[in-house]
Amino acid sequence: MVKRILGFFYQETNTLNQAALLLGFFTFLSQVLAFLRDRLLAHIFGAGLELDIYYAAFRIPDFIFVTAASVVSLSVLIPFIIEKDGESREKLREFVDGVFSFFGVLILVASILAWVLMPFVTGLLFKGFSPEVLAQVMGISRLLLLSPIILGFSNLFGSLTQAYNRFTIYALAPLLYNAGIILGIVFLAEEMGIRGVAIGVILGALLHALVQVPFVVKAGLFPRLRLGFGGQARPFDWNLVLRVIKISLPRTLTLAMSSITLLFLTSFASLMSAGSISVLTFSINLQSVPLTLIGISYSLAAFPTLTRRFQEKNLVAFVDQMVLTTRFIIFWSLPLTALLIVLRAQVVRVVLGTGMFNWDDTRLTAAALALFVLSSVFQSLLLLFMRGFYSAGYTRKPFVINLFSTIFLFATAYGLVKLFYASEIFPYFVSVLLKVEDIPNTVVLMLPLAFTLGTILNVIILWVSFEREFKGFSRQVMRTLFQTFGVSVIMGAAAYAALNYLEPAFHNERLLGLFFQGFTAGIFAIVVGVMTFIALDNKEVSDIWQVLKSKFWKTKVIATDPEIV
Repeated sequence: MVKRILGFFYQETNTLNQAALLLGFFTFLSQVLAFLRDRLLAHIFGAGLELDIYYAAFRIPDFIFVTAASVVSLSVLIPFIIEKDGESREKLREFVDGVFSFFGVLILVASILAWVLMPFVTGLLFKGFSPEVLAQVMGISRLLLLSPIILGFSNLFGSLTQAYNRFTIYALAPLLYNAGIILGIVFLAEEMGIRGVAIGVILGALLHALVQVPFVVKAGLFPRLRLGFGGQARPFDWNLVLRVIKISLPRTLTLAMSSITLLFLTSFASLMSAGSISVLTFSINLQSVPLTLIGISYSLAAFPTLTRRFQEKNLVAFVDQMVLTTRFIIFWSLPLTALLIVLRAQVVRVVLGTGMFNWDDTRLTAAALALFVLSSVFQSLLLLFMRGFYSAGYTRKPFVINLFSTIFLFATAYGLVKLFYASEIFPYFVSVLLKVEDIPNTVVLMLPLAFTLGTILNVIILWVSFEREFKGFSRQVMRTLFQTFGVSVIMGAAAYAALNYLEPAFHNERLLGLFFQGFTAGIFAIVVGVMTFIALDNKEVSDIWQVLKSKFWKTKVIATDPEIV
């Protein structure tokens, strides 16, 4: 029995929808744990200063992880792994050892430097905090510096599991990461406060890495440290590592801009009222559900195939894979976006509405969620286009586009905040539209609005650039785009009508009543959407049905190490 369970986790997955559905399933489980994590944090701390400290402290280690650890990211390493594996297993092993050794030195140096500069960095970024609060941010941020080190090595393991199509075990890692954080909250937060939560983050990072170790060991690819420069030390190939750096540098800068954006928004929120960072982060976490379930699952599942097709110089198959993945991202993302916008208050209250998290916190977070969710399909497509460009060897173009879009986002955020304070009509219009007109400090909503505008611009430019490189891509996607947009509008209208109709039947002041009102309205909207798709003879519905009928979970199982069972 144990062997069959472990065999499921180590099985090979060979088609896009099988891989995406498996990734999506485990990502959904991870999101359930993420909801539980956020609910516990909201219950214990509320949207207040203490939680602001934790989220502010988290941003600096996260920035280090995104930048330094991008050297061993999936998008960079998978093409090299496939290339070296095609030459010989020994060549692949030497490559893995070299990248591991280089990254080990890089991440340690970066973390030590961050430790030393932490007082200066926190003071520069979070000017709205008092000296006492800044001292707490600095201490927790230093503790969290262990996280990017561990997760960076886990990224290296993840590149190997992805390259060999072990999507299930790769998808299990973030689930265990959230489980570790929850353990920290449950067992340590009461006595240690936010510091206990930070210890849970470290535990989660360890679990994230360790779950992937058995396959890496079984494959004979567990990395060894090589820092010698001659003789018996067998140094790693610096030329090969420099090739990785050359390719990863534009991507590192691109990802750094994404992390810098979150740093900028968090820094901006620290100048606002207490709890603004918490509201901003909670809404970011909730809006990431479509991104993780759909965008990350499909783009990760497609990336190895995109890389192989381009290396084979099969451009027709490469574009076909991009078209297929884009269609399914749109198909899943737009309806979910419509439902989240309409059901935002129910979602936020059910997920977070407990303990110290009051009704005003709920409404403000729901309003921020609605603004973030407007960009969810664009965020998912952003991941895909970036991986599409990386598969084709284009790294500079995504960097330039992201740089321009990030600058636009910063300028837009600054301008919107200025407009909010300078105008009487604009803040009133936004507040009434999002139903928060009687809540103070709604200026924080300008940050998700700026994020959405910047993301939309980013994807539009990326799409146009990809079409110029690979003619005919857009034409094959338009039918799905317009069809799904129309159905999503119908679903949103159905959910809104059902909410109003069901309101007298449920006690909205109680959690269960609010949950069942939103759940029933959502199910009704989904049924209406599915029926509309079927009436339109939608191709994506047909493809998904074929995958479900094929019982995708019955894929060939790769035997596990007998010693493991």
